[in-house]
Amino acid sequence: MSAPPLATSEATTWARALLDEGWAAVFLPGEPARLGRLLLWKPAGTTGADGMPPTGVETESAELVLPHGRSVRRRRVEGYALPVALAVATLAGAQPVHPSAAAWQAAARFALRLLADGRLHPALTPAGYDTWQAGPFTAAQRQTLDALAAAFPPHAHCLPEAGPSPLRIAKPAELVRQFCDAVADDLVRTPAAPLAMGALPYAWREARAVPALREWADETTAAFTAEVGVSLRVDLPEGRRRKFRAALQLHTAADPALVVEAARLWSEPAEVERLLGPRAETETLLALRRGARVWPPLQRLLKDAAPDELRLADDEAFDLLGDATDALRAAGIDVHWPRELVKALTATAEIGQRTAPGSSAGGLLDADALLDFRWQVSLGGEPLTEAEMDALAETRRPLVRLRDQWVVADPKLVARARRRRMEPLTPMEALSAALTGEVERDGEPIPCEAVGALGDLVARIRDPESRTPAPQPAALKATLRDYQKRGLAWLAEMCGLGLGGCLADDMGLGKTITLLALHLHRQTDPATAGPTLVVCPTSLLGNWQREAARFAPSTPVRRYHGGDRHLDDLAGDEIVLVTYGVLRRDRAVLAEAAWSLVAADEAQHVKNPYAVTARELRALSARARVALTGTPVENNLSELWALLDWTTPGLLGSLTAFRDRHARAIESGEDPEAAERLSRLVRPFLLRRRKSDPGIAPELPAKTETDRVVSLTAEQTSLYEAVVRETMAKITESEGIARRGLVLKLLTALKQICNHPAQYLKEHSLRQSTPLRGRSGKLDLLDELLDTITTEGESVLVFTQYKQMATLLEKHLAERGTPALFLHGGTPVTRREEMVERFQRGEVPVFLLSLKAAGTGLNLTRATHVVHYDRWWNPAVEDQATDRAYRIGQDRPVQVHKLIAEGTMEDKVAKLLESKRALADAVVGSGEAALTELSDADLAELVALGRQS
Repeated sequence: MSAPPLATSEATTWARALLDEGWAAVFLPGEPARLGRLLLWKPAGTTGADGMPPTGVETESAELVLPHGRSVRRRRVEGYALPVALAVATLAGAQPVHPSAAAWQAAARFALRLLADGRLHPALTPAGYDTWQAGPFTAAQRQTLDALAAAFPPHAHCLPEAGPSPLRIAKPAELVRQFCDAVADDLVRTPAAPLAMGALPYAWREARAVPALREWADETTAAFTAEVGVSLRVDLPEGRRRKFRAALQLHTAADPALVVEAARLWSEPAEVERLLGPRAETETLLALRRGARVWPPLQRLLKDAAPDELRLADDEAFDLLGDATDALRAAGIDVHWPRELVKALTATAEIGQRTAPGSSAGGLLDADALLDFRWQVSLGGEPLTEAEMDALAETRRPLVRLRDQWVVADPKLVARARRRRMEPLTPMEALSAALTGEVERDGEPIPCEAVGALGDLVARIRDPESRTPAPQPAALKATLRDYQKRGLAWLAEMCGLGLGGCLADDMGLGKTITLLALHLHRQTDPATAGPTLVVCPTSLLGNWQREAARFAPSTPVRRYHGGDRHLDDLAGDEIVLVTYGVLRRDRAVLAEAAWSLVAADEAQHVKNPYAVTARELRALSARARVALTGTPVENNLSELWALLDWTTPGLLGSLTAFRDRHARAIESGEDPEAAERLSRLVRPFLLRRRKSDPGIAPELPAKTETDRVVSLTAEQTSLYEAVVRETMAKITESEGIARRGLVLKLLTALKQICNHPAQYLKEHSLRQSTPLRGRSGKLDLLDELLDTITTEGESVLVFTQYKQMATLLEKHLAERGTPALFLHGGTPVTRREEMVERFQRGEVPVFLLSLKAAGTGLNLTRATHVVHYDRWWNPAVEDQATDRAYRIGQDRPVQVHKLIAEGTMEDKVAKLLESKRALADAVVGSGEAALTELSDADLAELVALGRQS
């Protein structure tokens, strides 16, 4: 006899077609099990199986018991026999019509789950062939098997049963068990098995008898198929009993919760047999014989007429906590120790000192300080004394007696007691470990807790929102809201500790006035008084100067900008405003001043730690650093590292370590707890408030956001499909940087076509006079919106990320007689401020804005409508732009209109934008979908033009 070949794709497809046509199935057991076959046969009225069957499928006839009128009779049927591997492959992907085939599909899935769970063991067949059998079954698996068998229709087990009755059919449970054995016996014998194991039984595929293995196989099978399990319960010495005791306990595989003391097996044999079955005594003695081979003390139990318990010498009890437990478990005997014994001793890694007279948070964070990192072992929650720790460290036994009780001395715990002190941590390493609750050593995460002064510091800074609102400085000419006072208290404390922080409130919640209040607050204490340097984009210089003059009129302010810039006669309480561009050029000059505070406004501008701007900012020394931004994370978590590593150097470790430990795990979703772990670490250093938070800005009116979906015109559709067709052909031929460049080029072109054909065709640069009306669904809708808005006497902001598109819109609005202003990156600062004032006075109803140039730093509360003509990849950037109108000072509802071209890539990305907010909610910012990394197939699906209504 030889084993059947493995499944082939041709045979699998052919056999599935038969099942799809309604053919029936029944399993024919084999000897050994792997030679079993699944017989497919054709009930009356069924079609299929024209021509010769493919290789691996043989014709076979079998005698079945089938219905005949109102009774049944034996009938020989012709069919096709599928070997086990082919049967499993066929059933796995089929959609069987006949109930019998559906039943065997369920059986195949059950058998595969057993194998995946490792439920198989070696055995010998009655004829002496090596075979694998399924099992042992858990209680849940037994229930599943019973339910499966109960649901089997007669056609699925219509084999004649051996015996006096010729018309009785096989029991379904037995047939399913035989099928599971066949799957176990066949699927583990892959072509690679002999290569890995050599020419050994249980690896070869051909059927050969190995009678020499009979004794070993019978004992192994008995162990795996035993209905009764045996365990030892160890009781501790107590009272007059001076020795440990191992009591013998019996269990049933069918009901693991049922535990019977072995003493009852001899005193109440009938009752125990009723509970555990007729083989209870035999299987108990067999288990003890197996156990005695690996742990000799069990031989004493075998000599007892009624074995029930074993008195243990100390060395024997200690041995049970070592290698003996594993050896007995392998032999099928579990060892149970009292729960309180196993859980009594615990070890905690502690950072800091439990007693540190005179220590302070400030002293802890000195650059040259090192914090103690040590193990503390506790018994029942109470720390061990030094003497007890010494006794534990010196023990050579797995059991130790402490405080008049026996406890398990885990080898790892003993090693920690011996090596109590580990390499000390730097202040930032210690602070990071204390906040996350774990520290990594030799690649292993170790739970830890802060004690002493460090523990006090961690409790003090852990929750930024828990601060009691601080009284506002007397020199501040404004009334701070409660959440702004809490922000001031948080900033003042973090800066006073030298830790810094990032104020990441939504735009419009008053980050500027909070920073001005912090500057004034620091001037009231000689230890923190001094000048403040504010680094900001050019567009915000005027806003900072106006806000400072309004809210801190007694504070000198200078713009370090322009050709005559200098720091001569710098006042001790002065605020100096500088742009990121000037910082790059004049960092050496700026570094000469002794800054009390350096603040980076719109700090996302330095999100790239390798950029020149970020490096020059890091080179400025100051007693405290504060980052201000509404979007601490725009694209990835490395940007969060860049911000906090500037405000609080060393907190997040190196960028490489941060990516390995936090960023990759969060962005990939591999570690569900990674986001919470990072949140615990950064929360004290980042204060994030949103307008939607309860109690933040209840006076703000409602904001309504509406997606305005428009259809493409015929011209847009033709351009869109042509660009997709031509560019995708190039993308499929490219790879690496070249491919990413083509993808970005494609996405940009499609967005421009969705905006207006004139933008993609660059008609703005050719100064063509071709009319714009009627060529873009977006432009037509914008005209309708502007007519309604201006008729009602309201004002609107129109954002686009493309200066060229805004230029076209400016031309179009001029042609239709709609007054409009246009602000872009090239607008001079003085002209920008004049435009803002004109709009705020209501002189012009429409304000066209470049998203990059005007998405931050402007107060445009005159507007009650915001139109996003095209969509940005990052929803946080769009939110910032919307916040030009929806901010403190707005007293009317704001309508936000987002224009989307139906069925386009723009439409599909709009649906993805909401999923990008998951990262922001998990930690602090917003994520970005890496569209350039999509596969060719996914990219093609993204850019394919969908249905137009």
